[in-house]
This record gives sequence, C-alpha cells and structure tokens, in this order.
Amino acid sequence: MQEKLNGIAASARTDISMAQSQEDLKKIQVTYLGKKGKITAVLRGMGQLSPEERPLIGSLANKIRDELAALFAERELQLRKEEQEKRIEAEKVDITLPGRPQELGHFHPLTMVMDEIADIFLGLGFSIVDGPEVETDYYNFEALNIPKDHPARDMQDSFYFNPEMLLRTHTSPVQVHTMEKVAPQVPVRIIAPGKVYRRDDDATHSPMFHQVEGLVIDHNVSLADLKGTLLLFAQQMFGSHQQVRLRPSFFPFTEPSAEVDISCMMCHGKGCRVCKDTGWIEILGSGMVHPHVLEMSGYDPEVYTGYAFGMGVERIAMLKYGVDDLRLFFLNDIRMLRQFR
Repeated sequence: MQEKLNGIAASARTDISMAQSQEDLKKIQVTYLGKKGKITAVLRGMGQLSPEERPLIGSLANKIRDELAALFAERELQLRKEEQEKRIEAEKVDITLPGRPQELGHFHPLTMVMDEIADIFLGLGFSIVDGPEVETDYYNFEALNIPKDHPARDMQDSFYFNPEMLLRTHTSPVQVHTMEKVAPQVPVRIIAPGKVYRRDDDATHSPMFHQVEGLVIDHNVSLADLKGTLLLFAQQMFGSHQQVRLRPSFFPFTEPSAEVDISCMMCHGKGCRVCKDTGWIEILGSGMVHPHVLEMSGYDPEVYTGYAFGMGVERIAMLKYGVDDLRLFFLNDIRMLRQFR
C-alpha cells in the first residue's frame, strides 16, 4: 500500500506539471484528492492492515495529500498568471499608433426645431402636453366638429385599424383630452407636439410627420390675442423683422379660421420666386375655437372663448434652413445632417 501511495504521488506530480489550464488542473485535483479520488480509494483498504501498519500508512497518506494540495495551489497560481499574460498580450495597445477619432453625434434638425418651438411657447407661459398616437375616431374627428359625413375628412386620408381606431392625423385630439380633463377651469394654455400620420408622400408631404398644436382658453380671448402670439413666435423663430398676415380660411374646429403667413425670408416682402411674388409664405393654420368644440369638451361658449393653431414642424424647418424637399429629413443621409451641427 505504501508503494501504491508513492506511485499515485509520482503520477499526480507529473499530471500537475502537465496541466495547461485551470480547468484541466481542477479535473486532475478531483482525480487524486476528490471524495472518489485515487488516494481515498487506497485509504479505504486500510482495514486490511495490521494495527502497527495503519499509523504509518495514514501518516504517509496525509503527507502526500498535503504535498499534492500545495502543488495544486502553486500550479493554479502559475496558470492564472500565464493566462493573464496572454490576455494582456492579446489586448496590448500600441501607444505609438495615431488615435481613432470618435465623431460626436448631434440633434436631428427636426428635433432642434421642435425644441426651439417648445422653448418659445414655454417662455410665453404655455405648458407642454402629450397624447396617444393611436386615437379613436371620436377624438380625432367628431369631438373636433368633423362628423362621419363631413367633407373635411377627405383632406386627411387616414390609416385606420378598424372603423373606430386610427393613427391620429393631427395633434388636435390632445386639445380635446386636455379640455375634458380640466373643464371648466381656466386659463388653459398648452402646446401639443408629436408625430401624426396621413397617406401623403411627395416633396412637401410625408406619411409620418410632426405637428405642434396650440390651445388657449380663457375669458375674453380674442383674435387679436392669437395674432399677437403668432407674431411673437414668428419673430423669435425667423427674426425680429418678421411680420404676420392672417388670411380667411376654413377649419371645422375653428370659427373664424385663418391661414397665417410670414413675410418672405428671401425677399423680405418684396416678391420673389420662393414666395411666388406675393411677399408672403404660409406657415400654419389657426382660428378661434368653434363654440361647438368648446361645448362638447365641457366649456360654456357663452362664458369662455379660445384660440387654436397648428403648425407642421417640417414646414418650419424647411423655411428656417432653406431645405427644398421634406423627404431629405428622413433619408438619414449623413452629408445632409452634418450641416446642422
């Protein structure tokens, strides 16, 4: 049994020195020192020894076990160091090589314009509200005075999920949600920026685009208040020289309604190819909130009045940056986007 233990010890020393990884070393350790290892198997036969031989064999077995445990620990430390050196070698960086420049990103021009619009109206005391992009037919149309048979629906070819659910065609439903939530409290002074969806796709239209709606409700709100607000917005966005013009128009949810023009940035109102020699460029639609819309949302039109406006963010960005095709904002062409740092 003594020879067997010495033979196991010699074999273990060889295997330990030959181990190429910590995983291999652990397997070898289990083979020799585990509960079912070779040394344990030998010790199970000690019952056949005489009482005089047992202490000698037990002492030898403990000595060999301690020796092997020390060898395993030493080899494990050596293997860990070798593996660490290999990783360092593999990850070594030549500090004499030139650095790789990291190009920093920046905001998309539409995000920049939307943030600028929001900052202007926040400075005027407006709050920003949000709403769902999937709307019911009621909030997208009917609560805005556009019943199912109204011809104004033909102007907004919509994406329907079913007869009562669709992707919103404007952010005006947010105004209805807000009025229903706070009515009859005043003042209401909000803007509602966000994505909207219509089946349009050409140089000046996109199936998905961005709008900013505005709503003010209070006592004695007038068309003069609307014009003054939009004049200040135009001057903040396009320059202090700007003037605004309100042209009569029609929207089902406002009465009276008006298209809002600003003086042409190219010719400063003198007339040119961009403004078709009129000296004016349309930027948004607006009007006084229709009494029926106020009434449906919980406000008494005999007591309260309000105005609303809506602008396309892409339209504002095209005018501000001189972009002639709306689709350029969505092509992800880095050459175009780099211009807006």
